Amino acid sequence: MESPEVTFTLAYVVFCFCFVFTPNDVAVLQSLFSGWLGSEDVGFIQHHVRRTSVTLLLHCALPLGYYLGMCIAAPEKNLGYVHQVSAGWRAFLLLSLGLQAACWLLVIHWSRLRWSNHPISRALQAHALPPRSGWGAVATSINTEFRRIDKFATGPPGARVVITDTWVLKVTTYYVHVALQSDSHLTVTESRQHQLSPDTATPTQMLTLRVASINPAVKPFDIRLNSTEYSELREKLHAPIRNAANVVIHQTISDLFLETFKAQVELNLPYRLPSEQELEPCIGCMQVPASTKLIRFCHVEGGGGEAGGGEPECQQCFCRPMWCVSCMGRWFASRQDQQRPDTWLASRVPCPTCRAKFCILDVCLVR
Repeated sequence: MESPEVTFTLAYVVFCFCFVFTPNDVAVLQSLFSGWLGSEDVGFIQHHVRRTSVTLLLHCALPLGYYLGMCIAAPEKNLGYVHQVSAGWRAFLLLSLGLQAACWLLVIHWSRLRWSNHPISRALQAHALPPRSGWGAVATSINTEFRRIDKFATGPPGARVVITDTWVLKVTTYYVHVALQSDSHLTVTESRQHQLSPDTATPTQMLTLRVASINPAVKPFDIRLNSTEYSELREKLHAPIRNAANVVIHQTISDLFLETFKAQVELNLPYRLPSEQELEPCIGCMQVPASTKLIRFCHVEGGGGEAGGGEPECQQCFCRPMWCVSCMGRWFASRQDQQRPDTWLASRVPCPTCRAKFCILDVCLVR
């Protein structure tokens, strides 16, 4: 049986991880310090200046909280009597107190002259050019635009992206990155595809964009968003966007599904084209040779019989290869219920030529 000391240590590690790396941190701050933090909608910059300061103080207090908690969890160690504890625990306590004292001194320094020493305030000072006379005027401009309902906002609390008429903002745990749209250019640097999983009903593509400013005082930063939000971002953004990595951006669910469709078809059994038969151009796009053949294989995988909801089983298709995999995937997606993307992979559709029912397991690549 584990000792209370080990149990408390494990529980406290889990607590610290959840408190620091999950949205619960933001919820706790909002509930405990709502009166002092103020409303984000009323004073966006002032709210986050105070929020980042309180966040730093709370996170730096976690080591001291562990020591105080251990005083209760393991009373036999007599941690409440500093002169009786071991050298290791005494050093840990001194480091915890020193860290907390240093954080308080830092926050007090930030708060001087109406928070003009805070890193966020200093970042805004880089944009304090005519007609903006100081960082306060820049903050007022951002606060005013943030209150408008037509802003673009996305992302989790620890990496939230906000695009207003003039500004590009990224809100993190300890900082707010700020860039002026007219001084910035964005570059798509990375794309990550996340396939279907029990937690997501549809495949997703996450894009990483680098925001760089011609203002040398503004450091570049990265923003991440779902590819389905890319068009909305483009509508709000006046700065140019470059695609340095030649990333194919899927902006619709059909585009995302097509990637999953192709990946599944690659796993299916291939169709060996007879030597005397030649492939003709795909009748869907007329750009590439036909590359798919429908062969009833799903009954081998257990797909025979009636499908859920009374849907008939797959049927044998006798058509020759006439469609490429991309056109076949688009046809498959076009015949689906657009409000139920979670059912697409398991559904059956008619062959675009002979109308025989087939599912994704019946689509074979021609070899």
